[in-house]
Amino acid sequence: MLKKEIKAILEKSKQWGWVLEPDAQKIFSLYGFKTPKYGVTTEARQAISMAHQIGYPVVAKIVSPAVVHKSDVKGVVVGIKDDETLVRTLERLSKIDGFAGMLIAEMVKGLELIIGAKNDFQFGPMVLLGMGGVGVEIYKDVSLRMAPLKERDADHMIQELTARKLLTGYRSSEPINMNALKKTIVNFSKLMMDLQDIVESVDLNPVMCTAKTCTVVDSRIMLKK
Repeated sequence: MLKKEIKAILEKSKQWGWVLEPDAQKIFSLYGFKTPKYGVTTEARQAISMAHQIGYPVVAKIVSPAVVHKSDVKGVVVGIKDDETLVRTLERLSKIDGFAGMLIAEMVKGLELIIGAKNDFQFGPMVLLGMGGVGVEIYKDVSLRMAPLKERDADHMIQELTARKLLTGYRSSEPINMNALKKTIVNFSKLMMDLQDIVESVDLNPVMCTAKTCTVVDSRIMLKK
């Protein structure tokens, strides 16, 4: 049973065919996913206040119903360390088509993974796990399963990744929290089952995993037409 708040977000988003990132992050937070600290504003003074509350360095992202792929319009700026750069970023992003605000979020470090799903007309939600960022497009190192998933399914998906050694601590790198990753995958599969009549696809890219936890840093929810 979907919470009223989630239903309201999805209903509002139908006009665009997808869910704006602040709303998507709200949905994931309500489902129990770990998300970064963030705020959204259109004003410089408030942007500075938010950045100080979150703590520099921060990430700034365009919020616009006209921009599905933020990177296409240079709508993501990482590693902002001071007020001046933040205000300049706001001024630039505010000139982009459909500007509805600037999302300011904490910088999250970790190993980049992608967790995604598409609704197959025959099989329902198909869940994908792979190496995140641009790596998923270059290396095609992914594993697929049909939802719903149990923890053992998530474990099998992890084991199928060619680059799984990166997850367990390769050379001097720290191993990630495998339990947190498995729980994130299983929870994502539950979300997809709950939303399968509404959403076309969902991408969590990247999900940043560390020795402690896994955080959904960026996301996209596309709705059925």
